[in-house]
Amino acid sequence: MQRGFTLIEILIAMAIFTLIGLASTGLLTTVIDSNDISEERFHKLQALQRAVTTIERDLQQAVARSIRVDGEKREAVMAGGKVDGSDDDGIGFVRGGWHNPQQMLPRSTLQYVAYRLRDNKLERLYSTYVDNVIGYEPKIRVLLEDIDGFKVEFKTSQGSKNEAEAKWNESYQGSVLPLAVAVEFVSRDFGTIRREFTLTTSVQ
Repeated sequence: MQRGFTLIEILIAMAIFTLIGLASTGLLTTVIDSNDISEERFHKLQALQRAVTTIERDLQQAVARSIRVDGEKREAVMAGGKVDGSDDDGIGFVRGGWHNPQQMLPRSTLQYVAYRLRDNKLERLYSTYVDNVIGYEPKIRVLLEDIDGFKVEFKTSQGSKNEAEAKWNESYQGSVLPLAVAVEFVSRDFGTIRREFTLTTSVQ
């Protein structure tokens, strides 16, 4: 005589399979969420690396070349502190090495660039020409978001007997390039990040 499953046994089996399904769904959701978080953090880390590389490239190609601001020549070849409308520190200078193959483009290989903090965004300002006409607005590229602070320090030999005794200064308006520049910013995702760059003293 064959005996089938009772209703209670079927209900118990269904309840077990339901619990297994719910547990599996919860585990899968956790894995997916963790993967999304990991990908988001990876993209932010890539953006951070690109930003630091951009800053490093610009600073190490800095040249001692002054610019005109609203038609007036500025003596300083590098300006740091409260400059370019930054909410915190900022820095502006001319860099070389702007690729112009066989001088085919109607511009030089020099470029004015600046960095500033606006609305918790680290921005890079740049222009096509070093000396622009009055009223020209620079182009703006956002390098990083969720930045709570941006500090720039400058190491000069002024007042020091040798480079080893040189100290960091919070602002700079010099007719020559400083010995080194330190850039520090506070990221909500990665904390405080500081990089120090030595500069050459080439004149253009």
